[in-house]
Amino acid sequence: MYSDIVIDHFSNPRNVGFIEDADGVGEVGNPVCGDLIKIFIRVNNSHIEDARFQTFGCGAAVASASMLTEMAKGRSIEEARLITNQDVADALGGLPPAKMHCSNIAADALQGAIADYEGNSKTANREPLIRKPADKRKE
Repeated sequence: MYSDIVIDHFSNPRNVGFIEDADGVGEVGNPVCGDLIKIFIRVNNSHIEDARFQTFGCGAAVASASMLTEMAKGRSIEEARLITNQDVADALGGLPPAKMHCSNIAADALQGAIADYEGNSKTANREPLIRKPADKRKE
C-alpha cells in the first residue's frame, strides 16, 4: 500500500519537465523494471536554484522523482549530495520493499546531475527524454 504522500506526488507531480541549457543532467535507469529517471538542475551561487525531472516509470518512480526535486531545490550542492534513497523514501512516508529501487534511481540521478555540473561526468546525455512538440497552429 502507498502512503498518501506517494499518491499525492504521483497524482500531482511537482517539477515535471526539463531545463533548457541545464547546468547538470543525470540519468539513471533500472533495466529489470524499465524505470528511467532524468534529473535537470540549474545552479546559482553553489545552490540548486531549480530542479526538474522526466521519467518513464511506475507511480513510485514518478513520486520519487517529484519528491527528490522538491528536496533538492534551494539546497547547496554539498547538502544535495547528501540526499540518499532512504531520505527520499522517508520523505514519501515509505515505499513498499519492492519499490525501493525507485527512490534509488531518483537519488542516483541527482548525484549524476551534480557530477555533470562539476564536470565529472563524461557520459551525460543532456537531451530531454521528451520535448513538447511545437505548437503548429497559425495565429
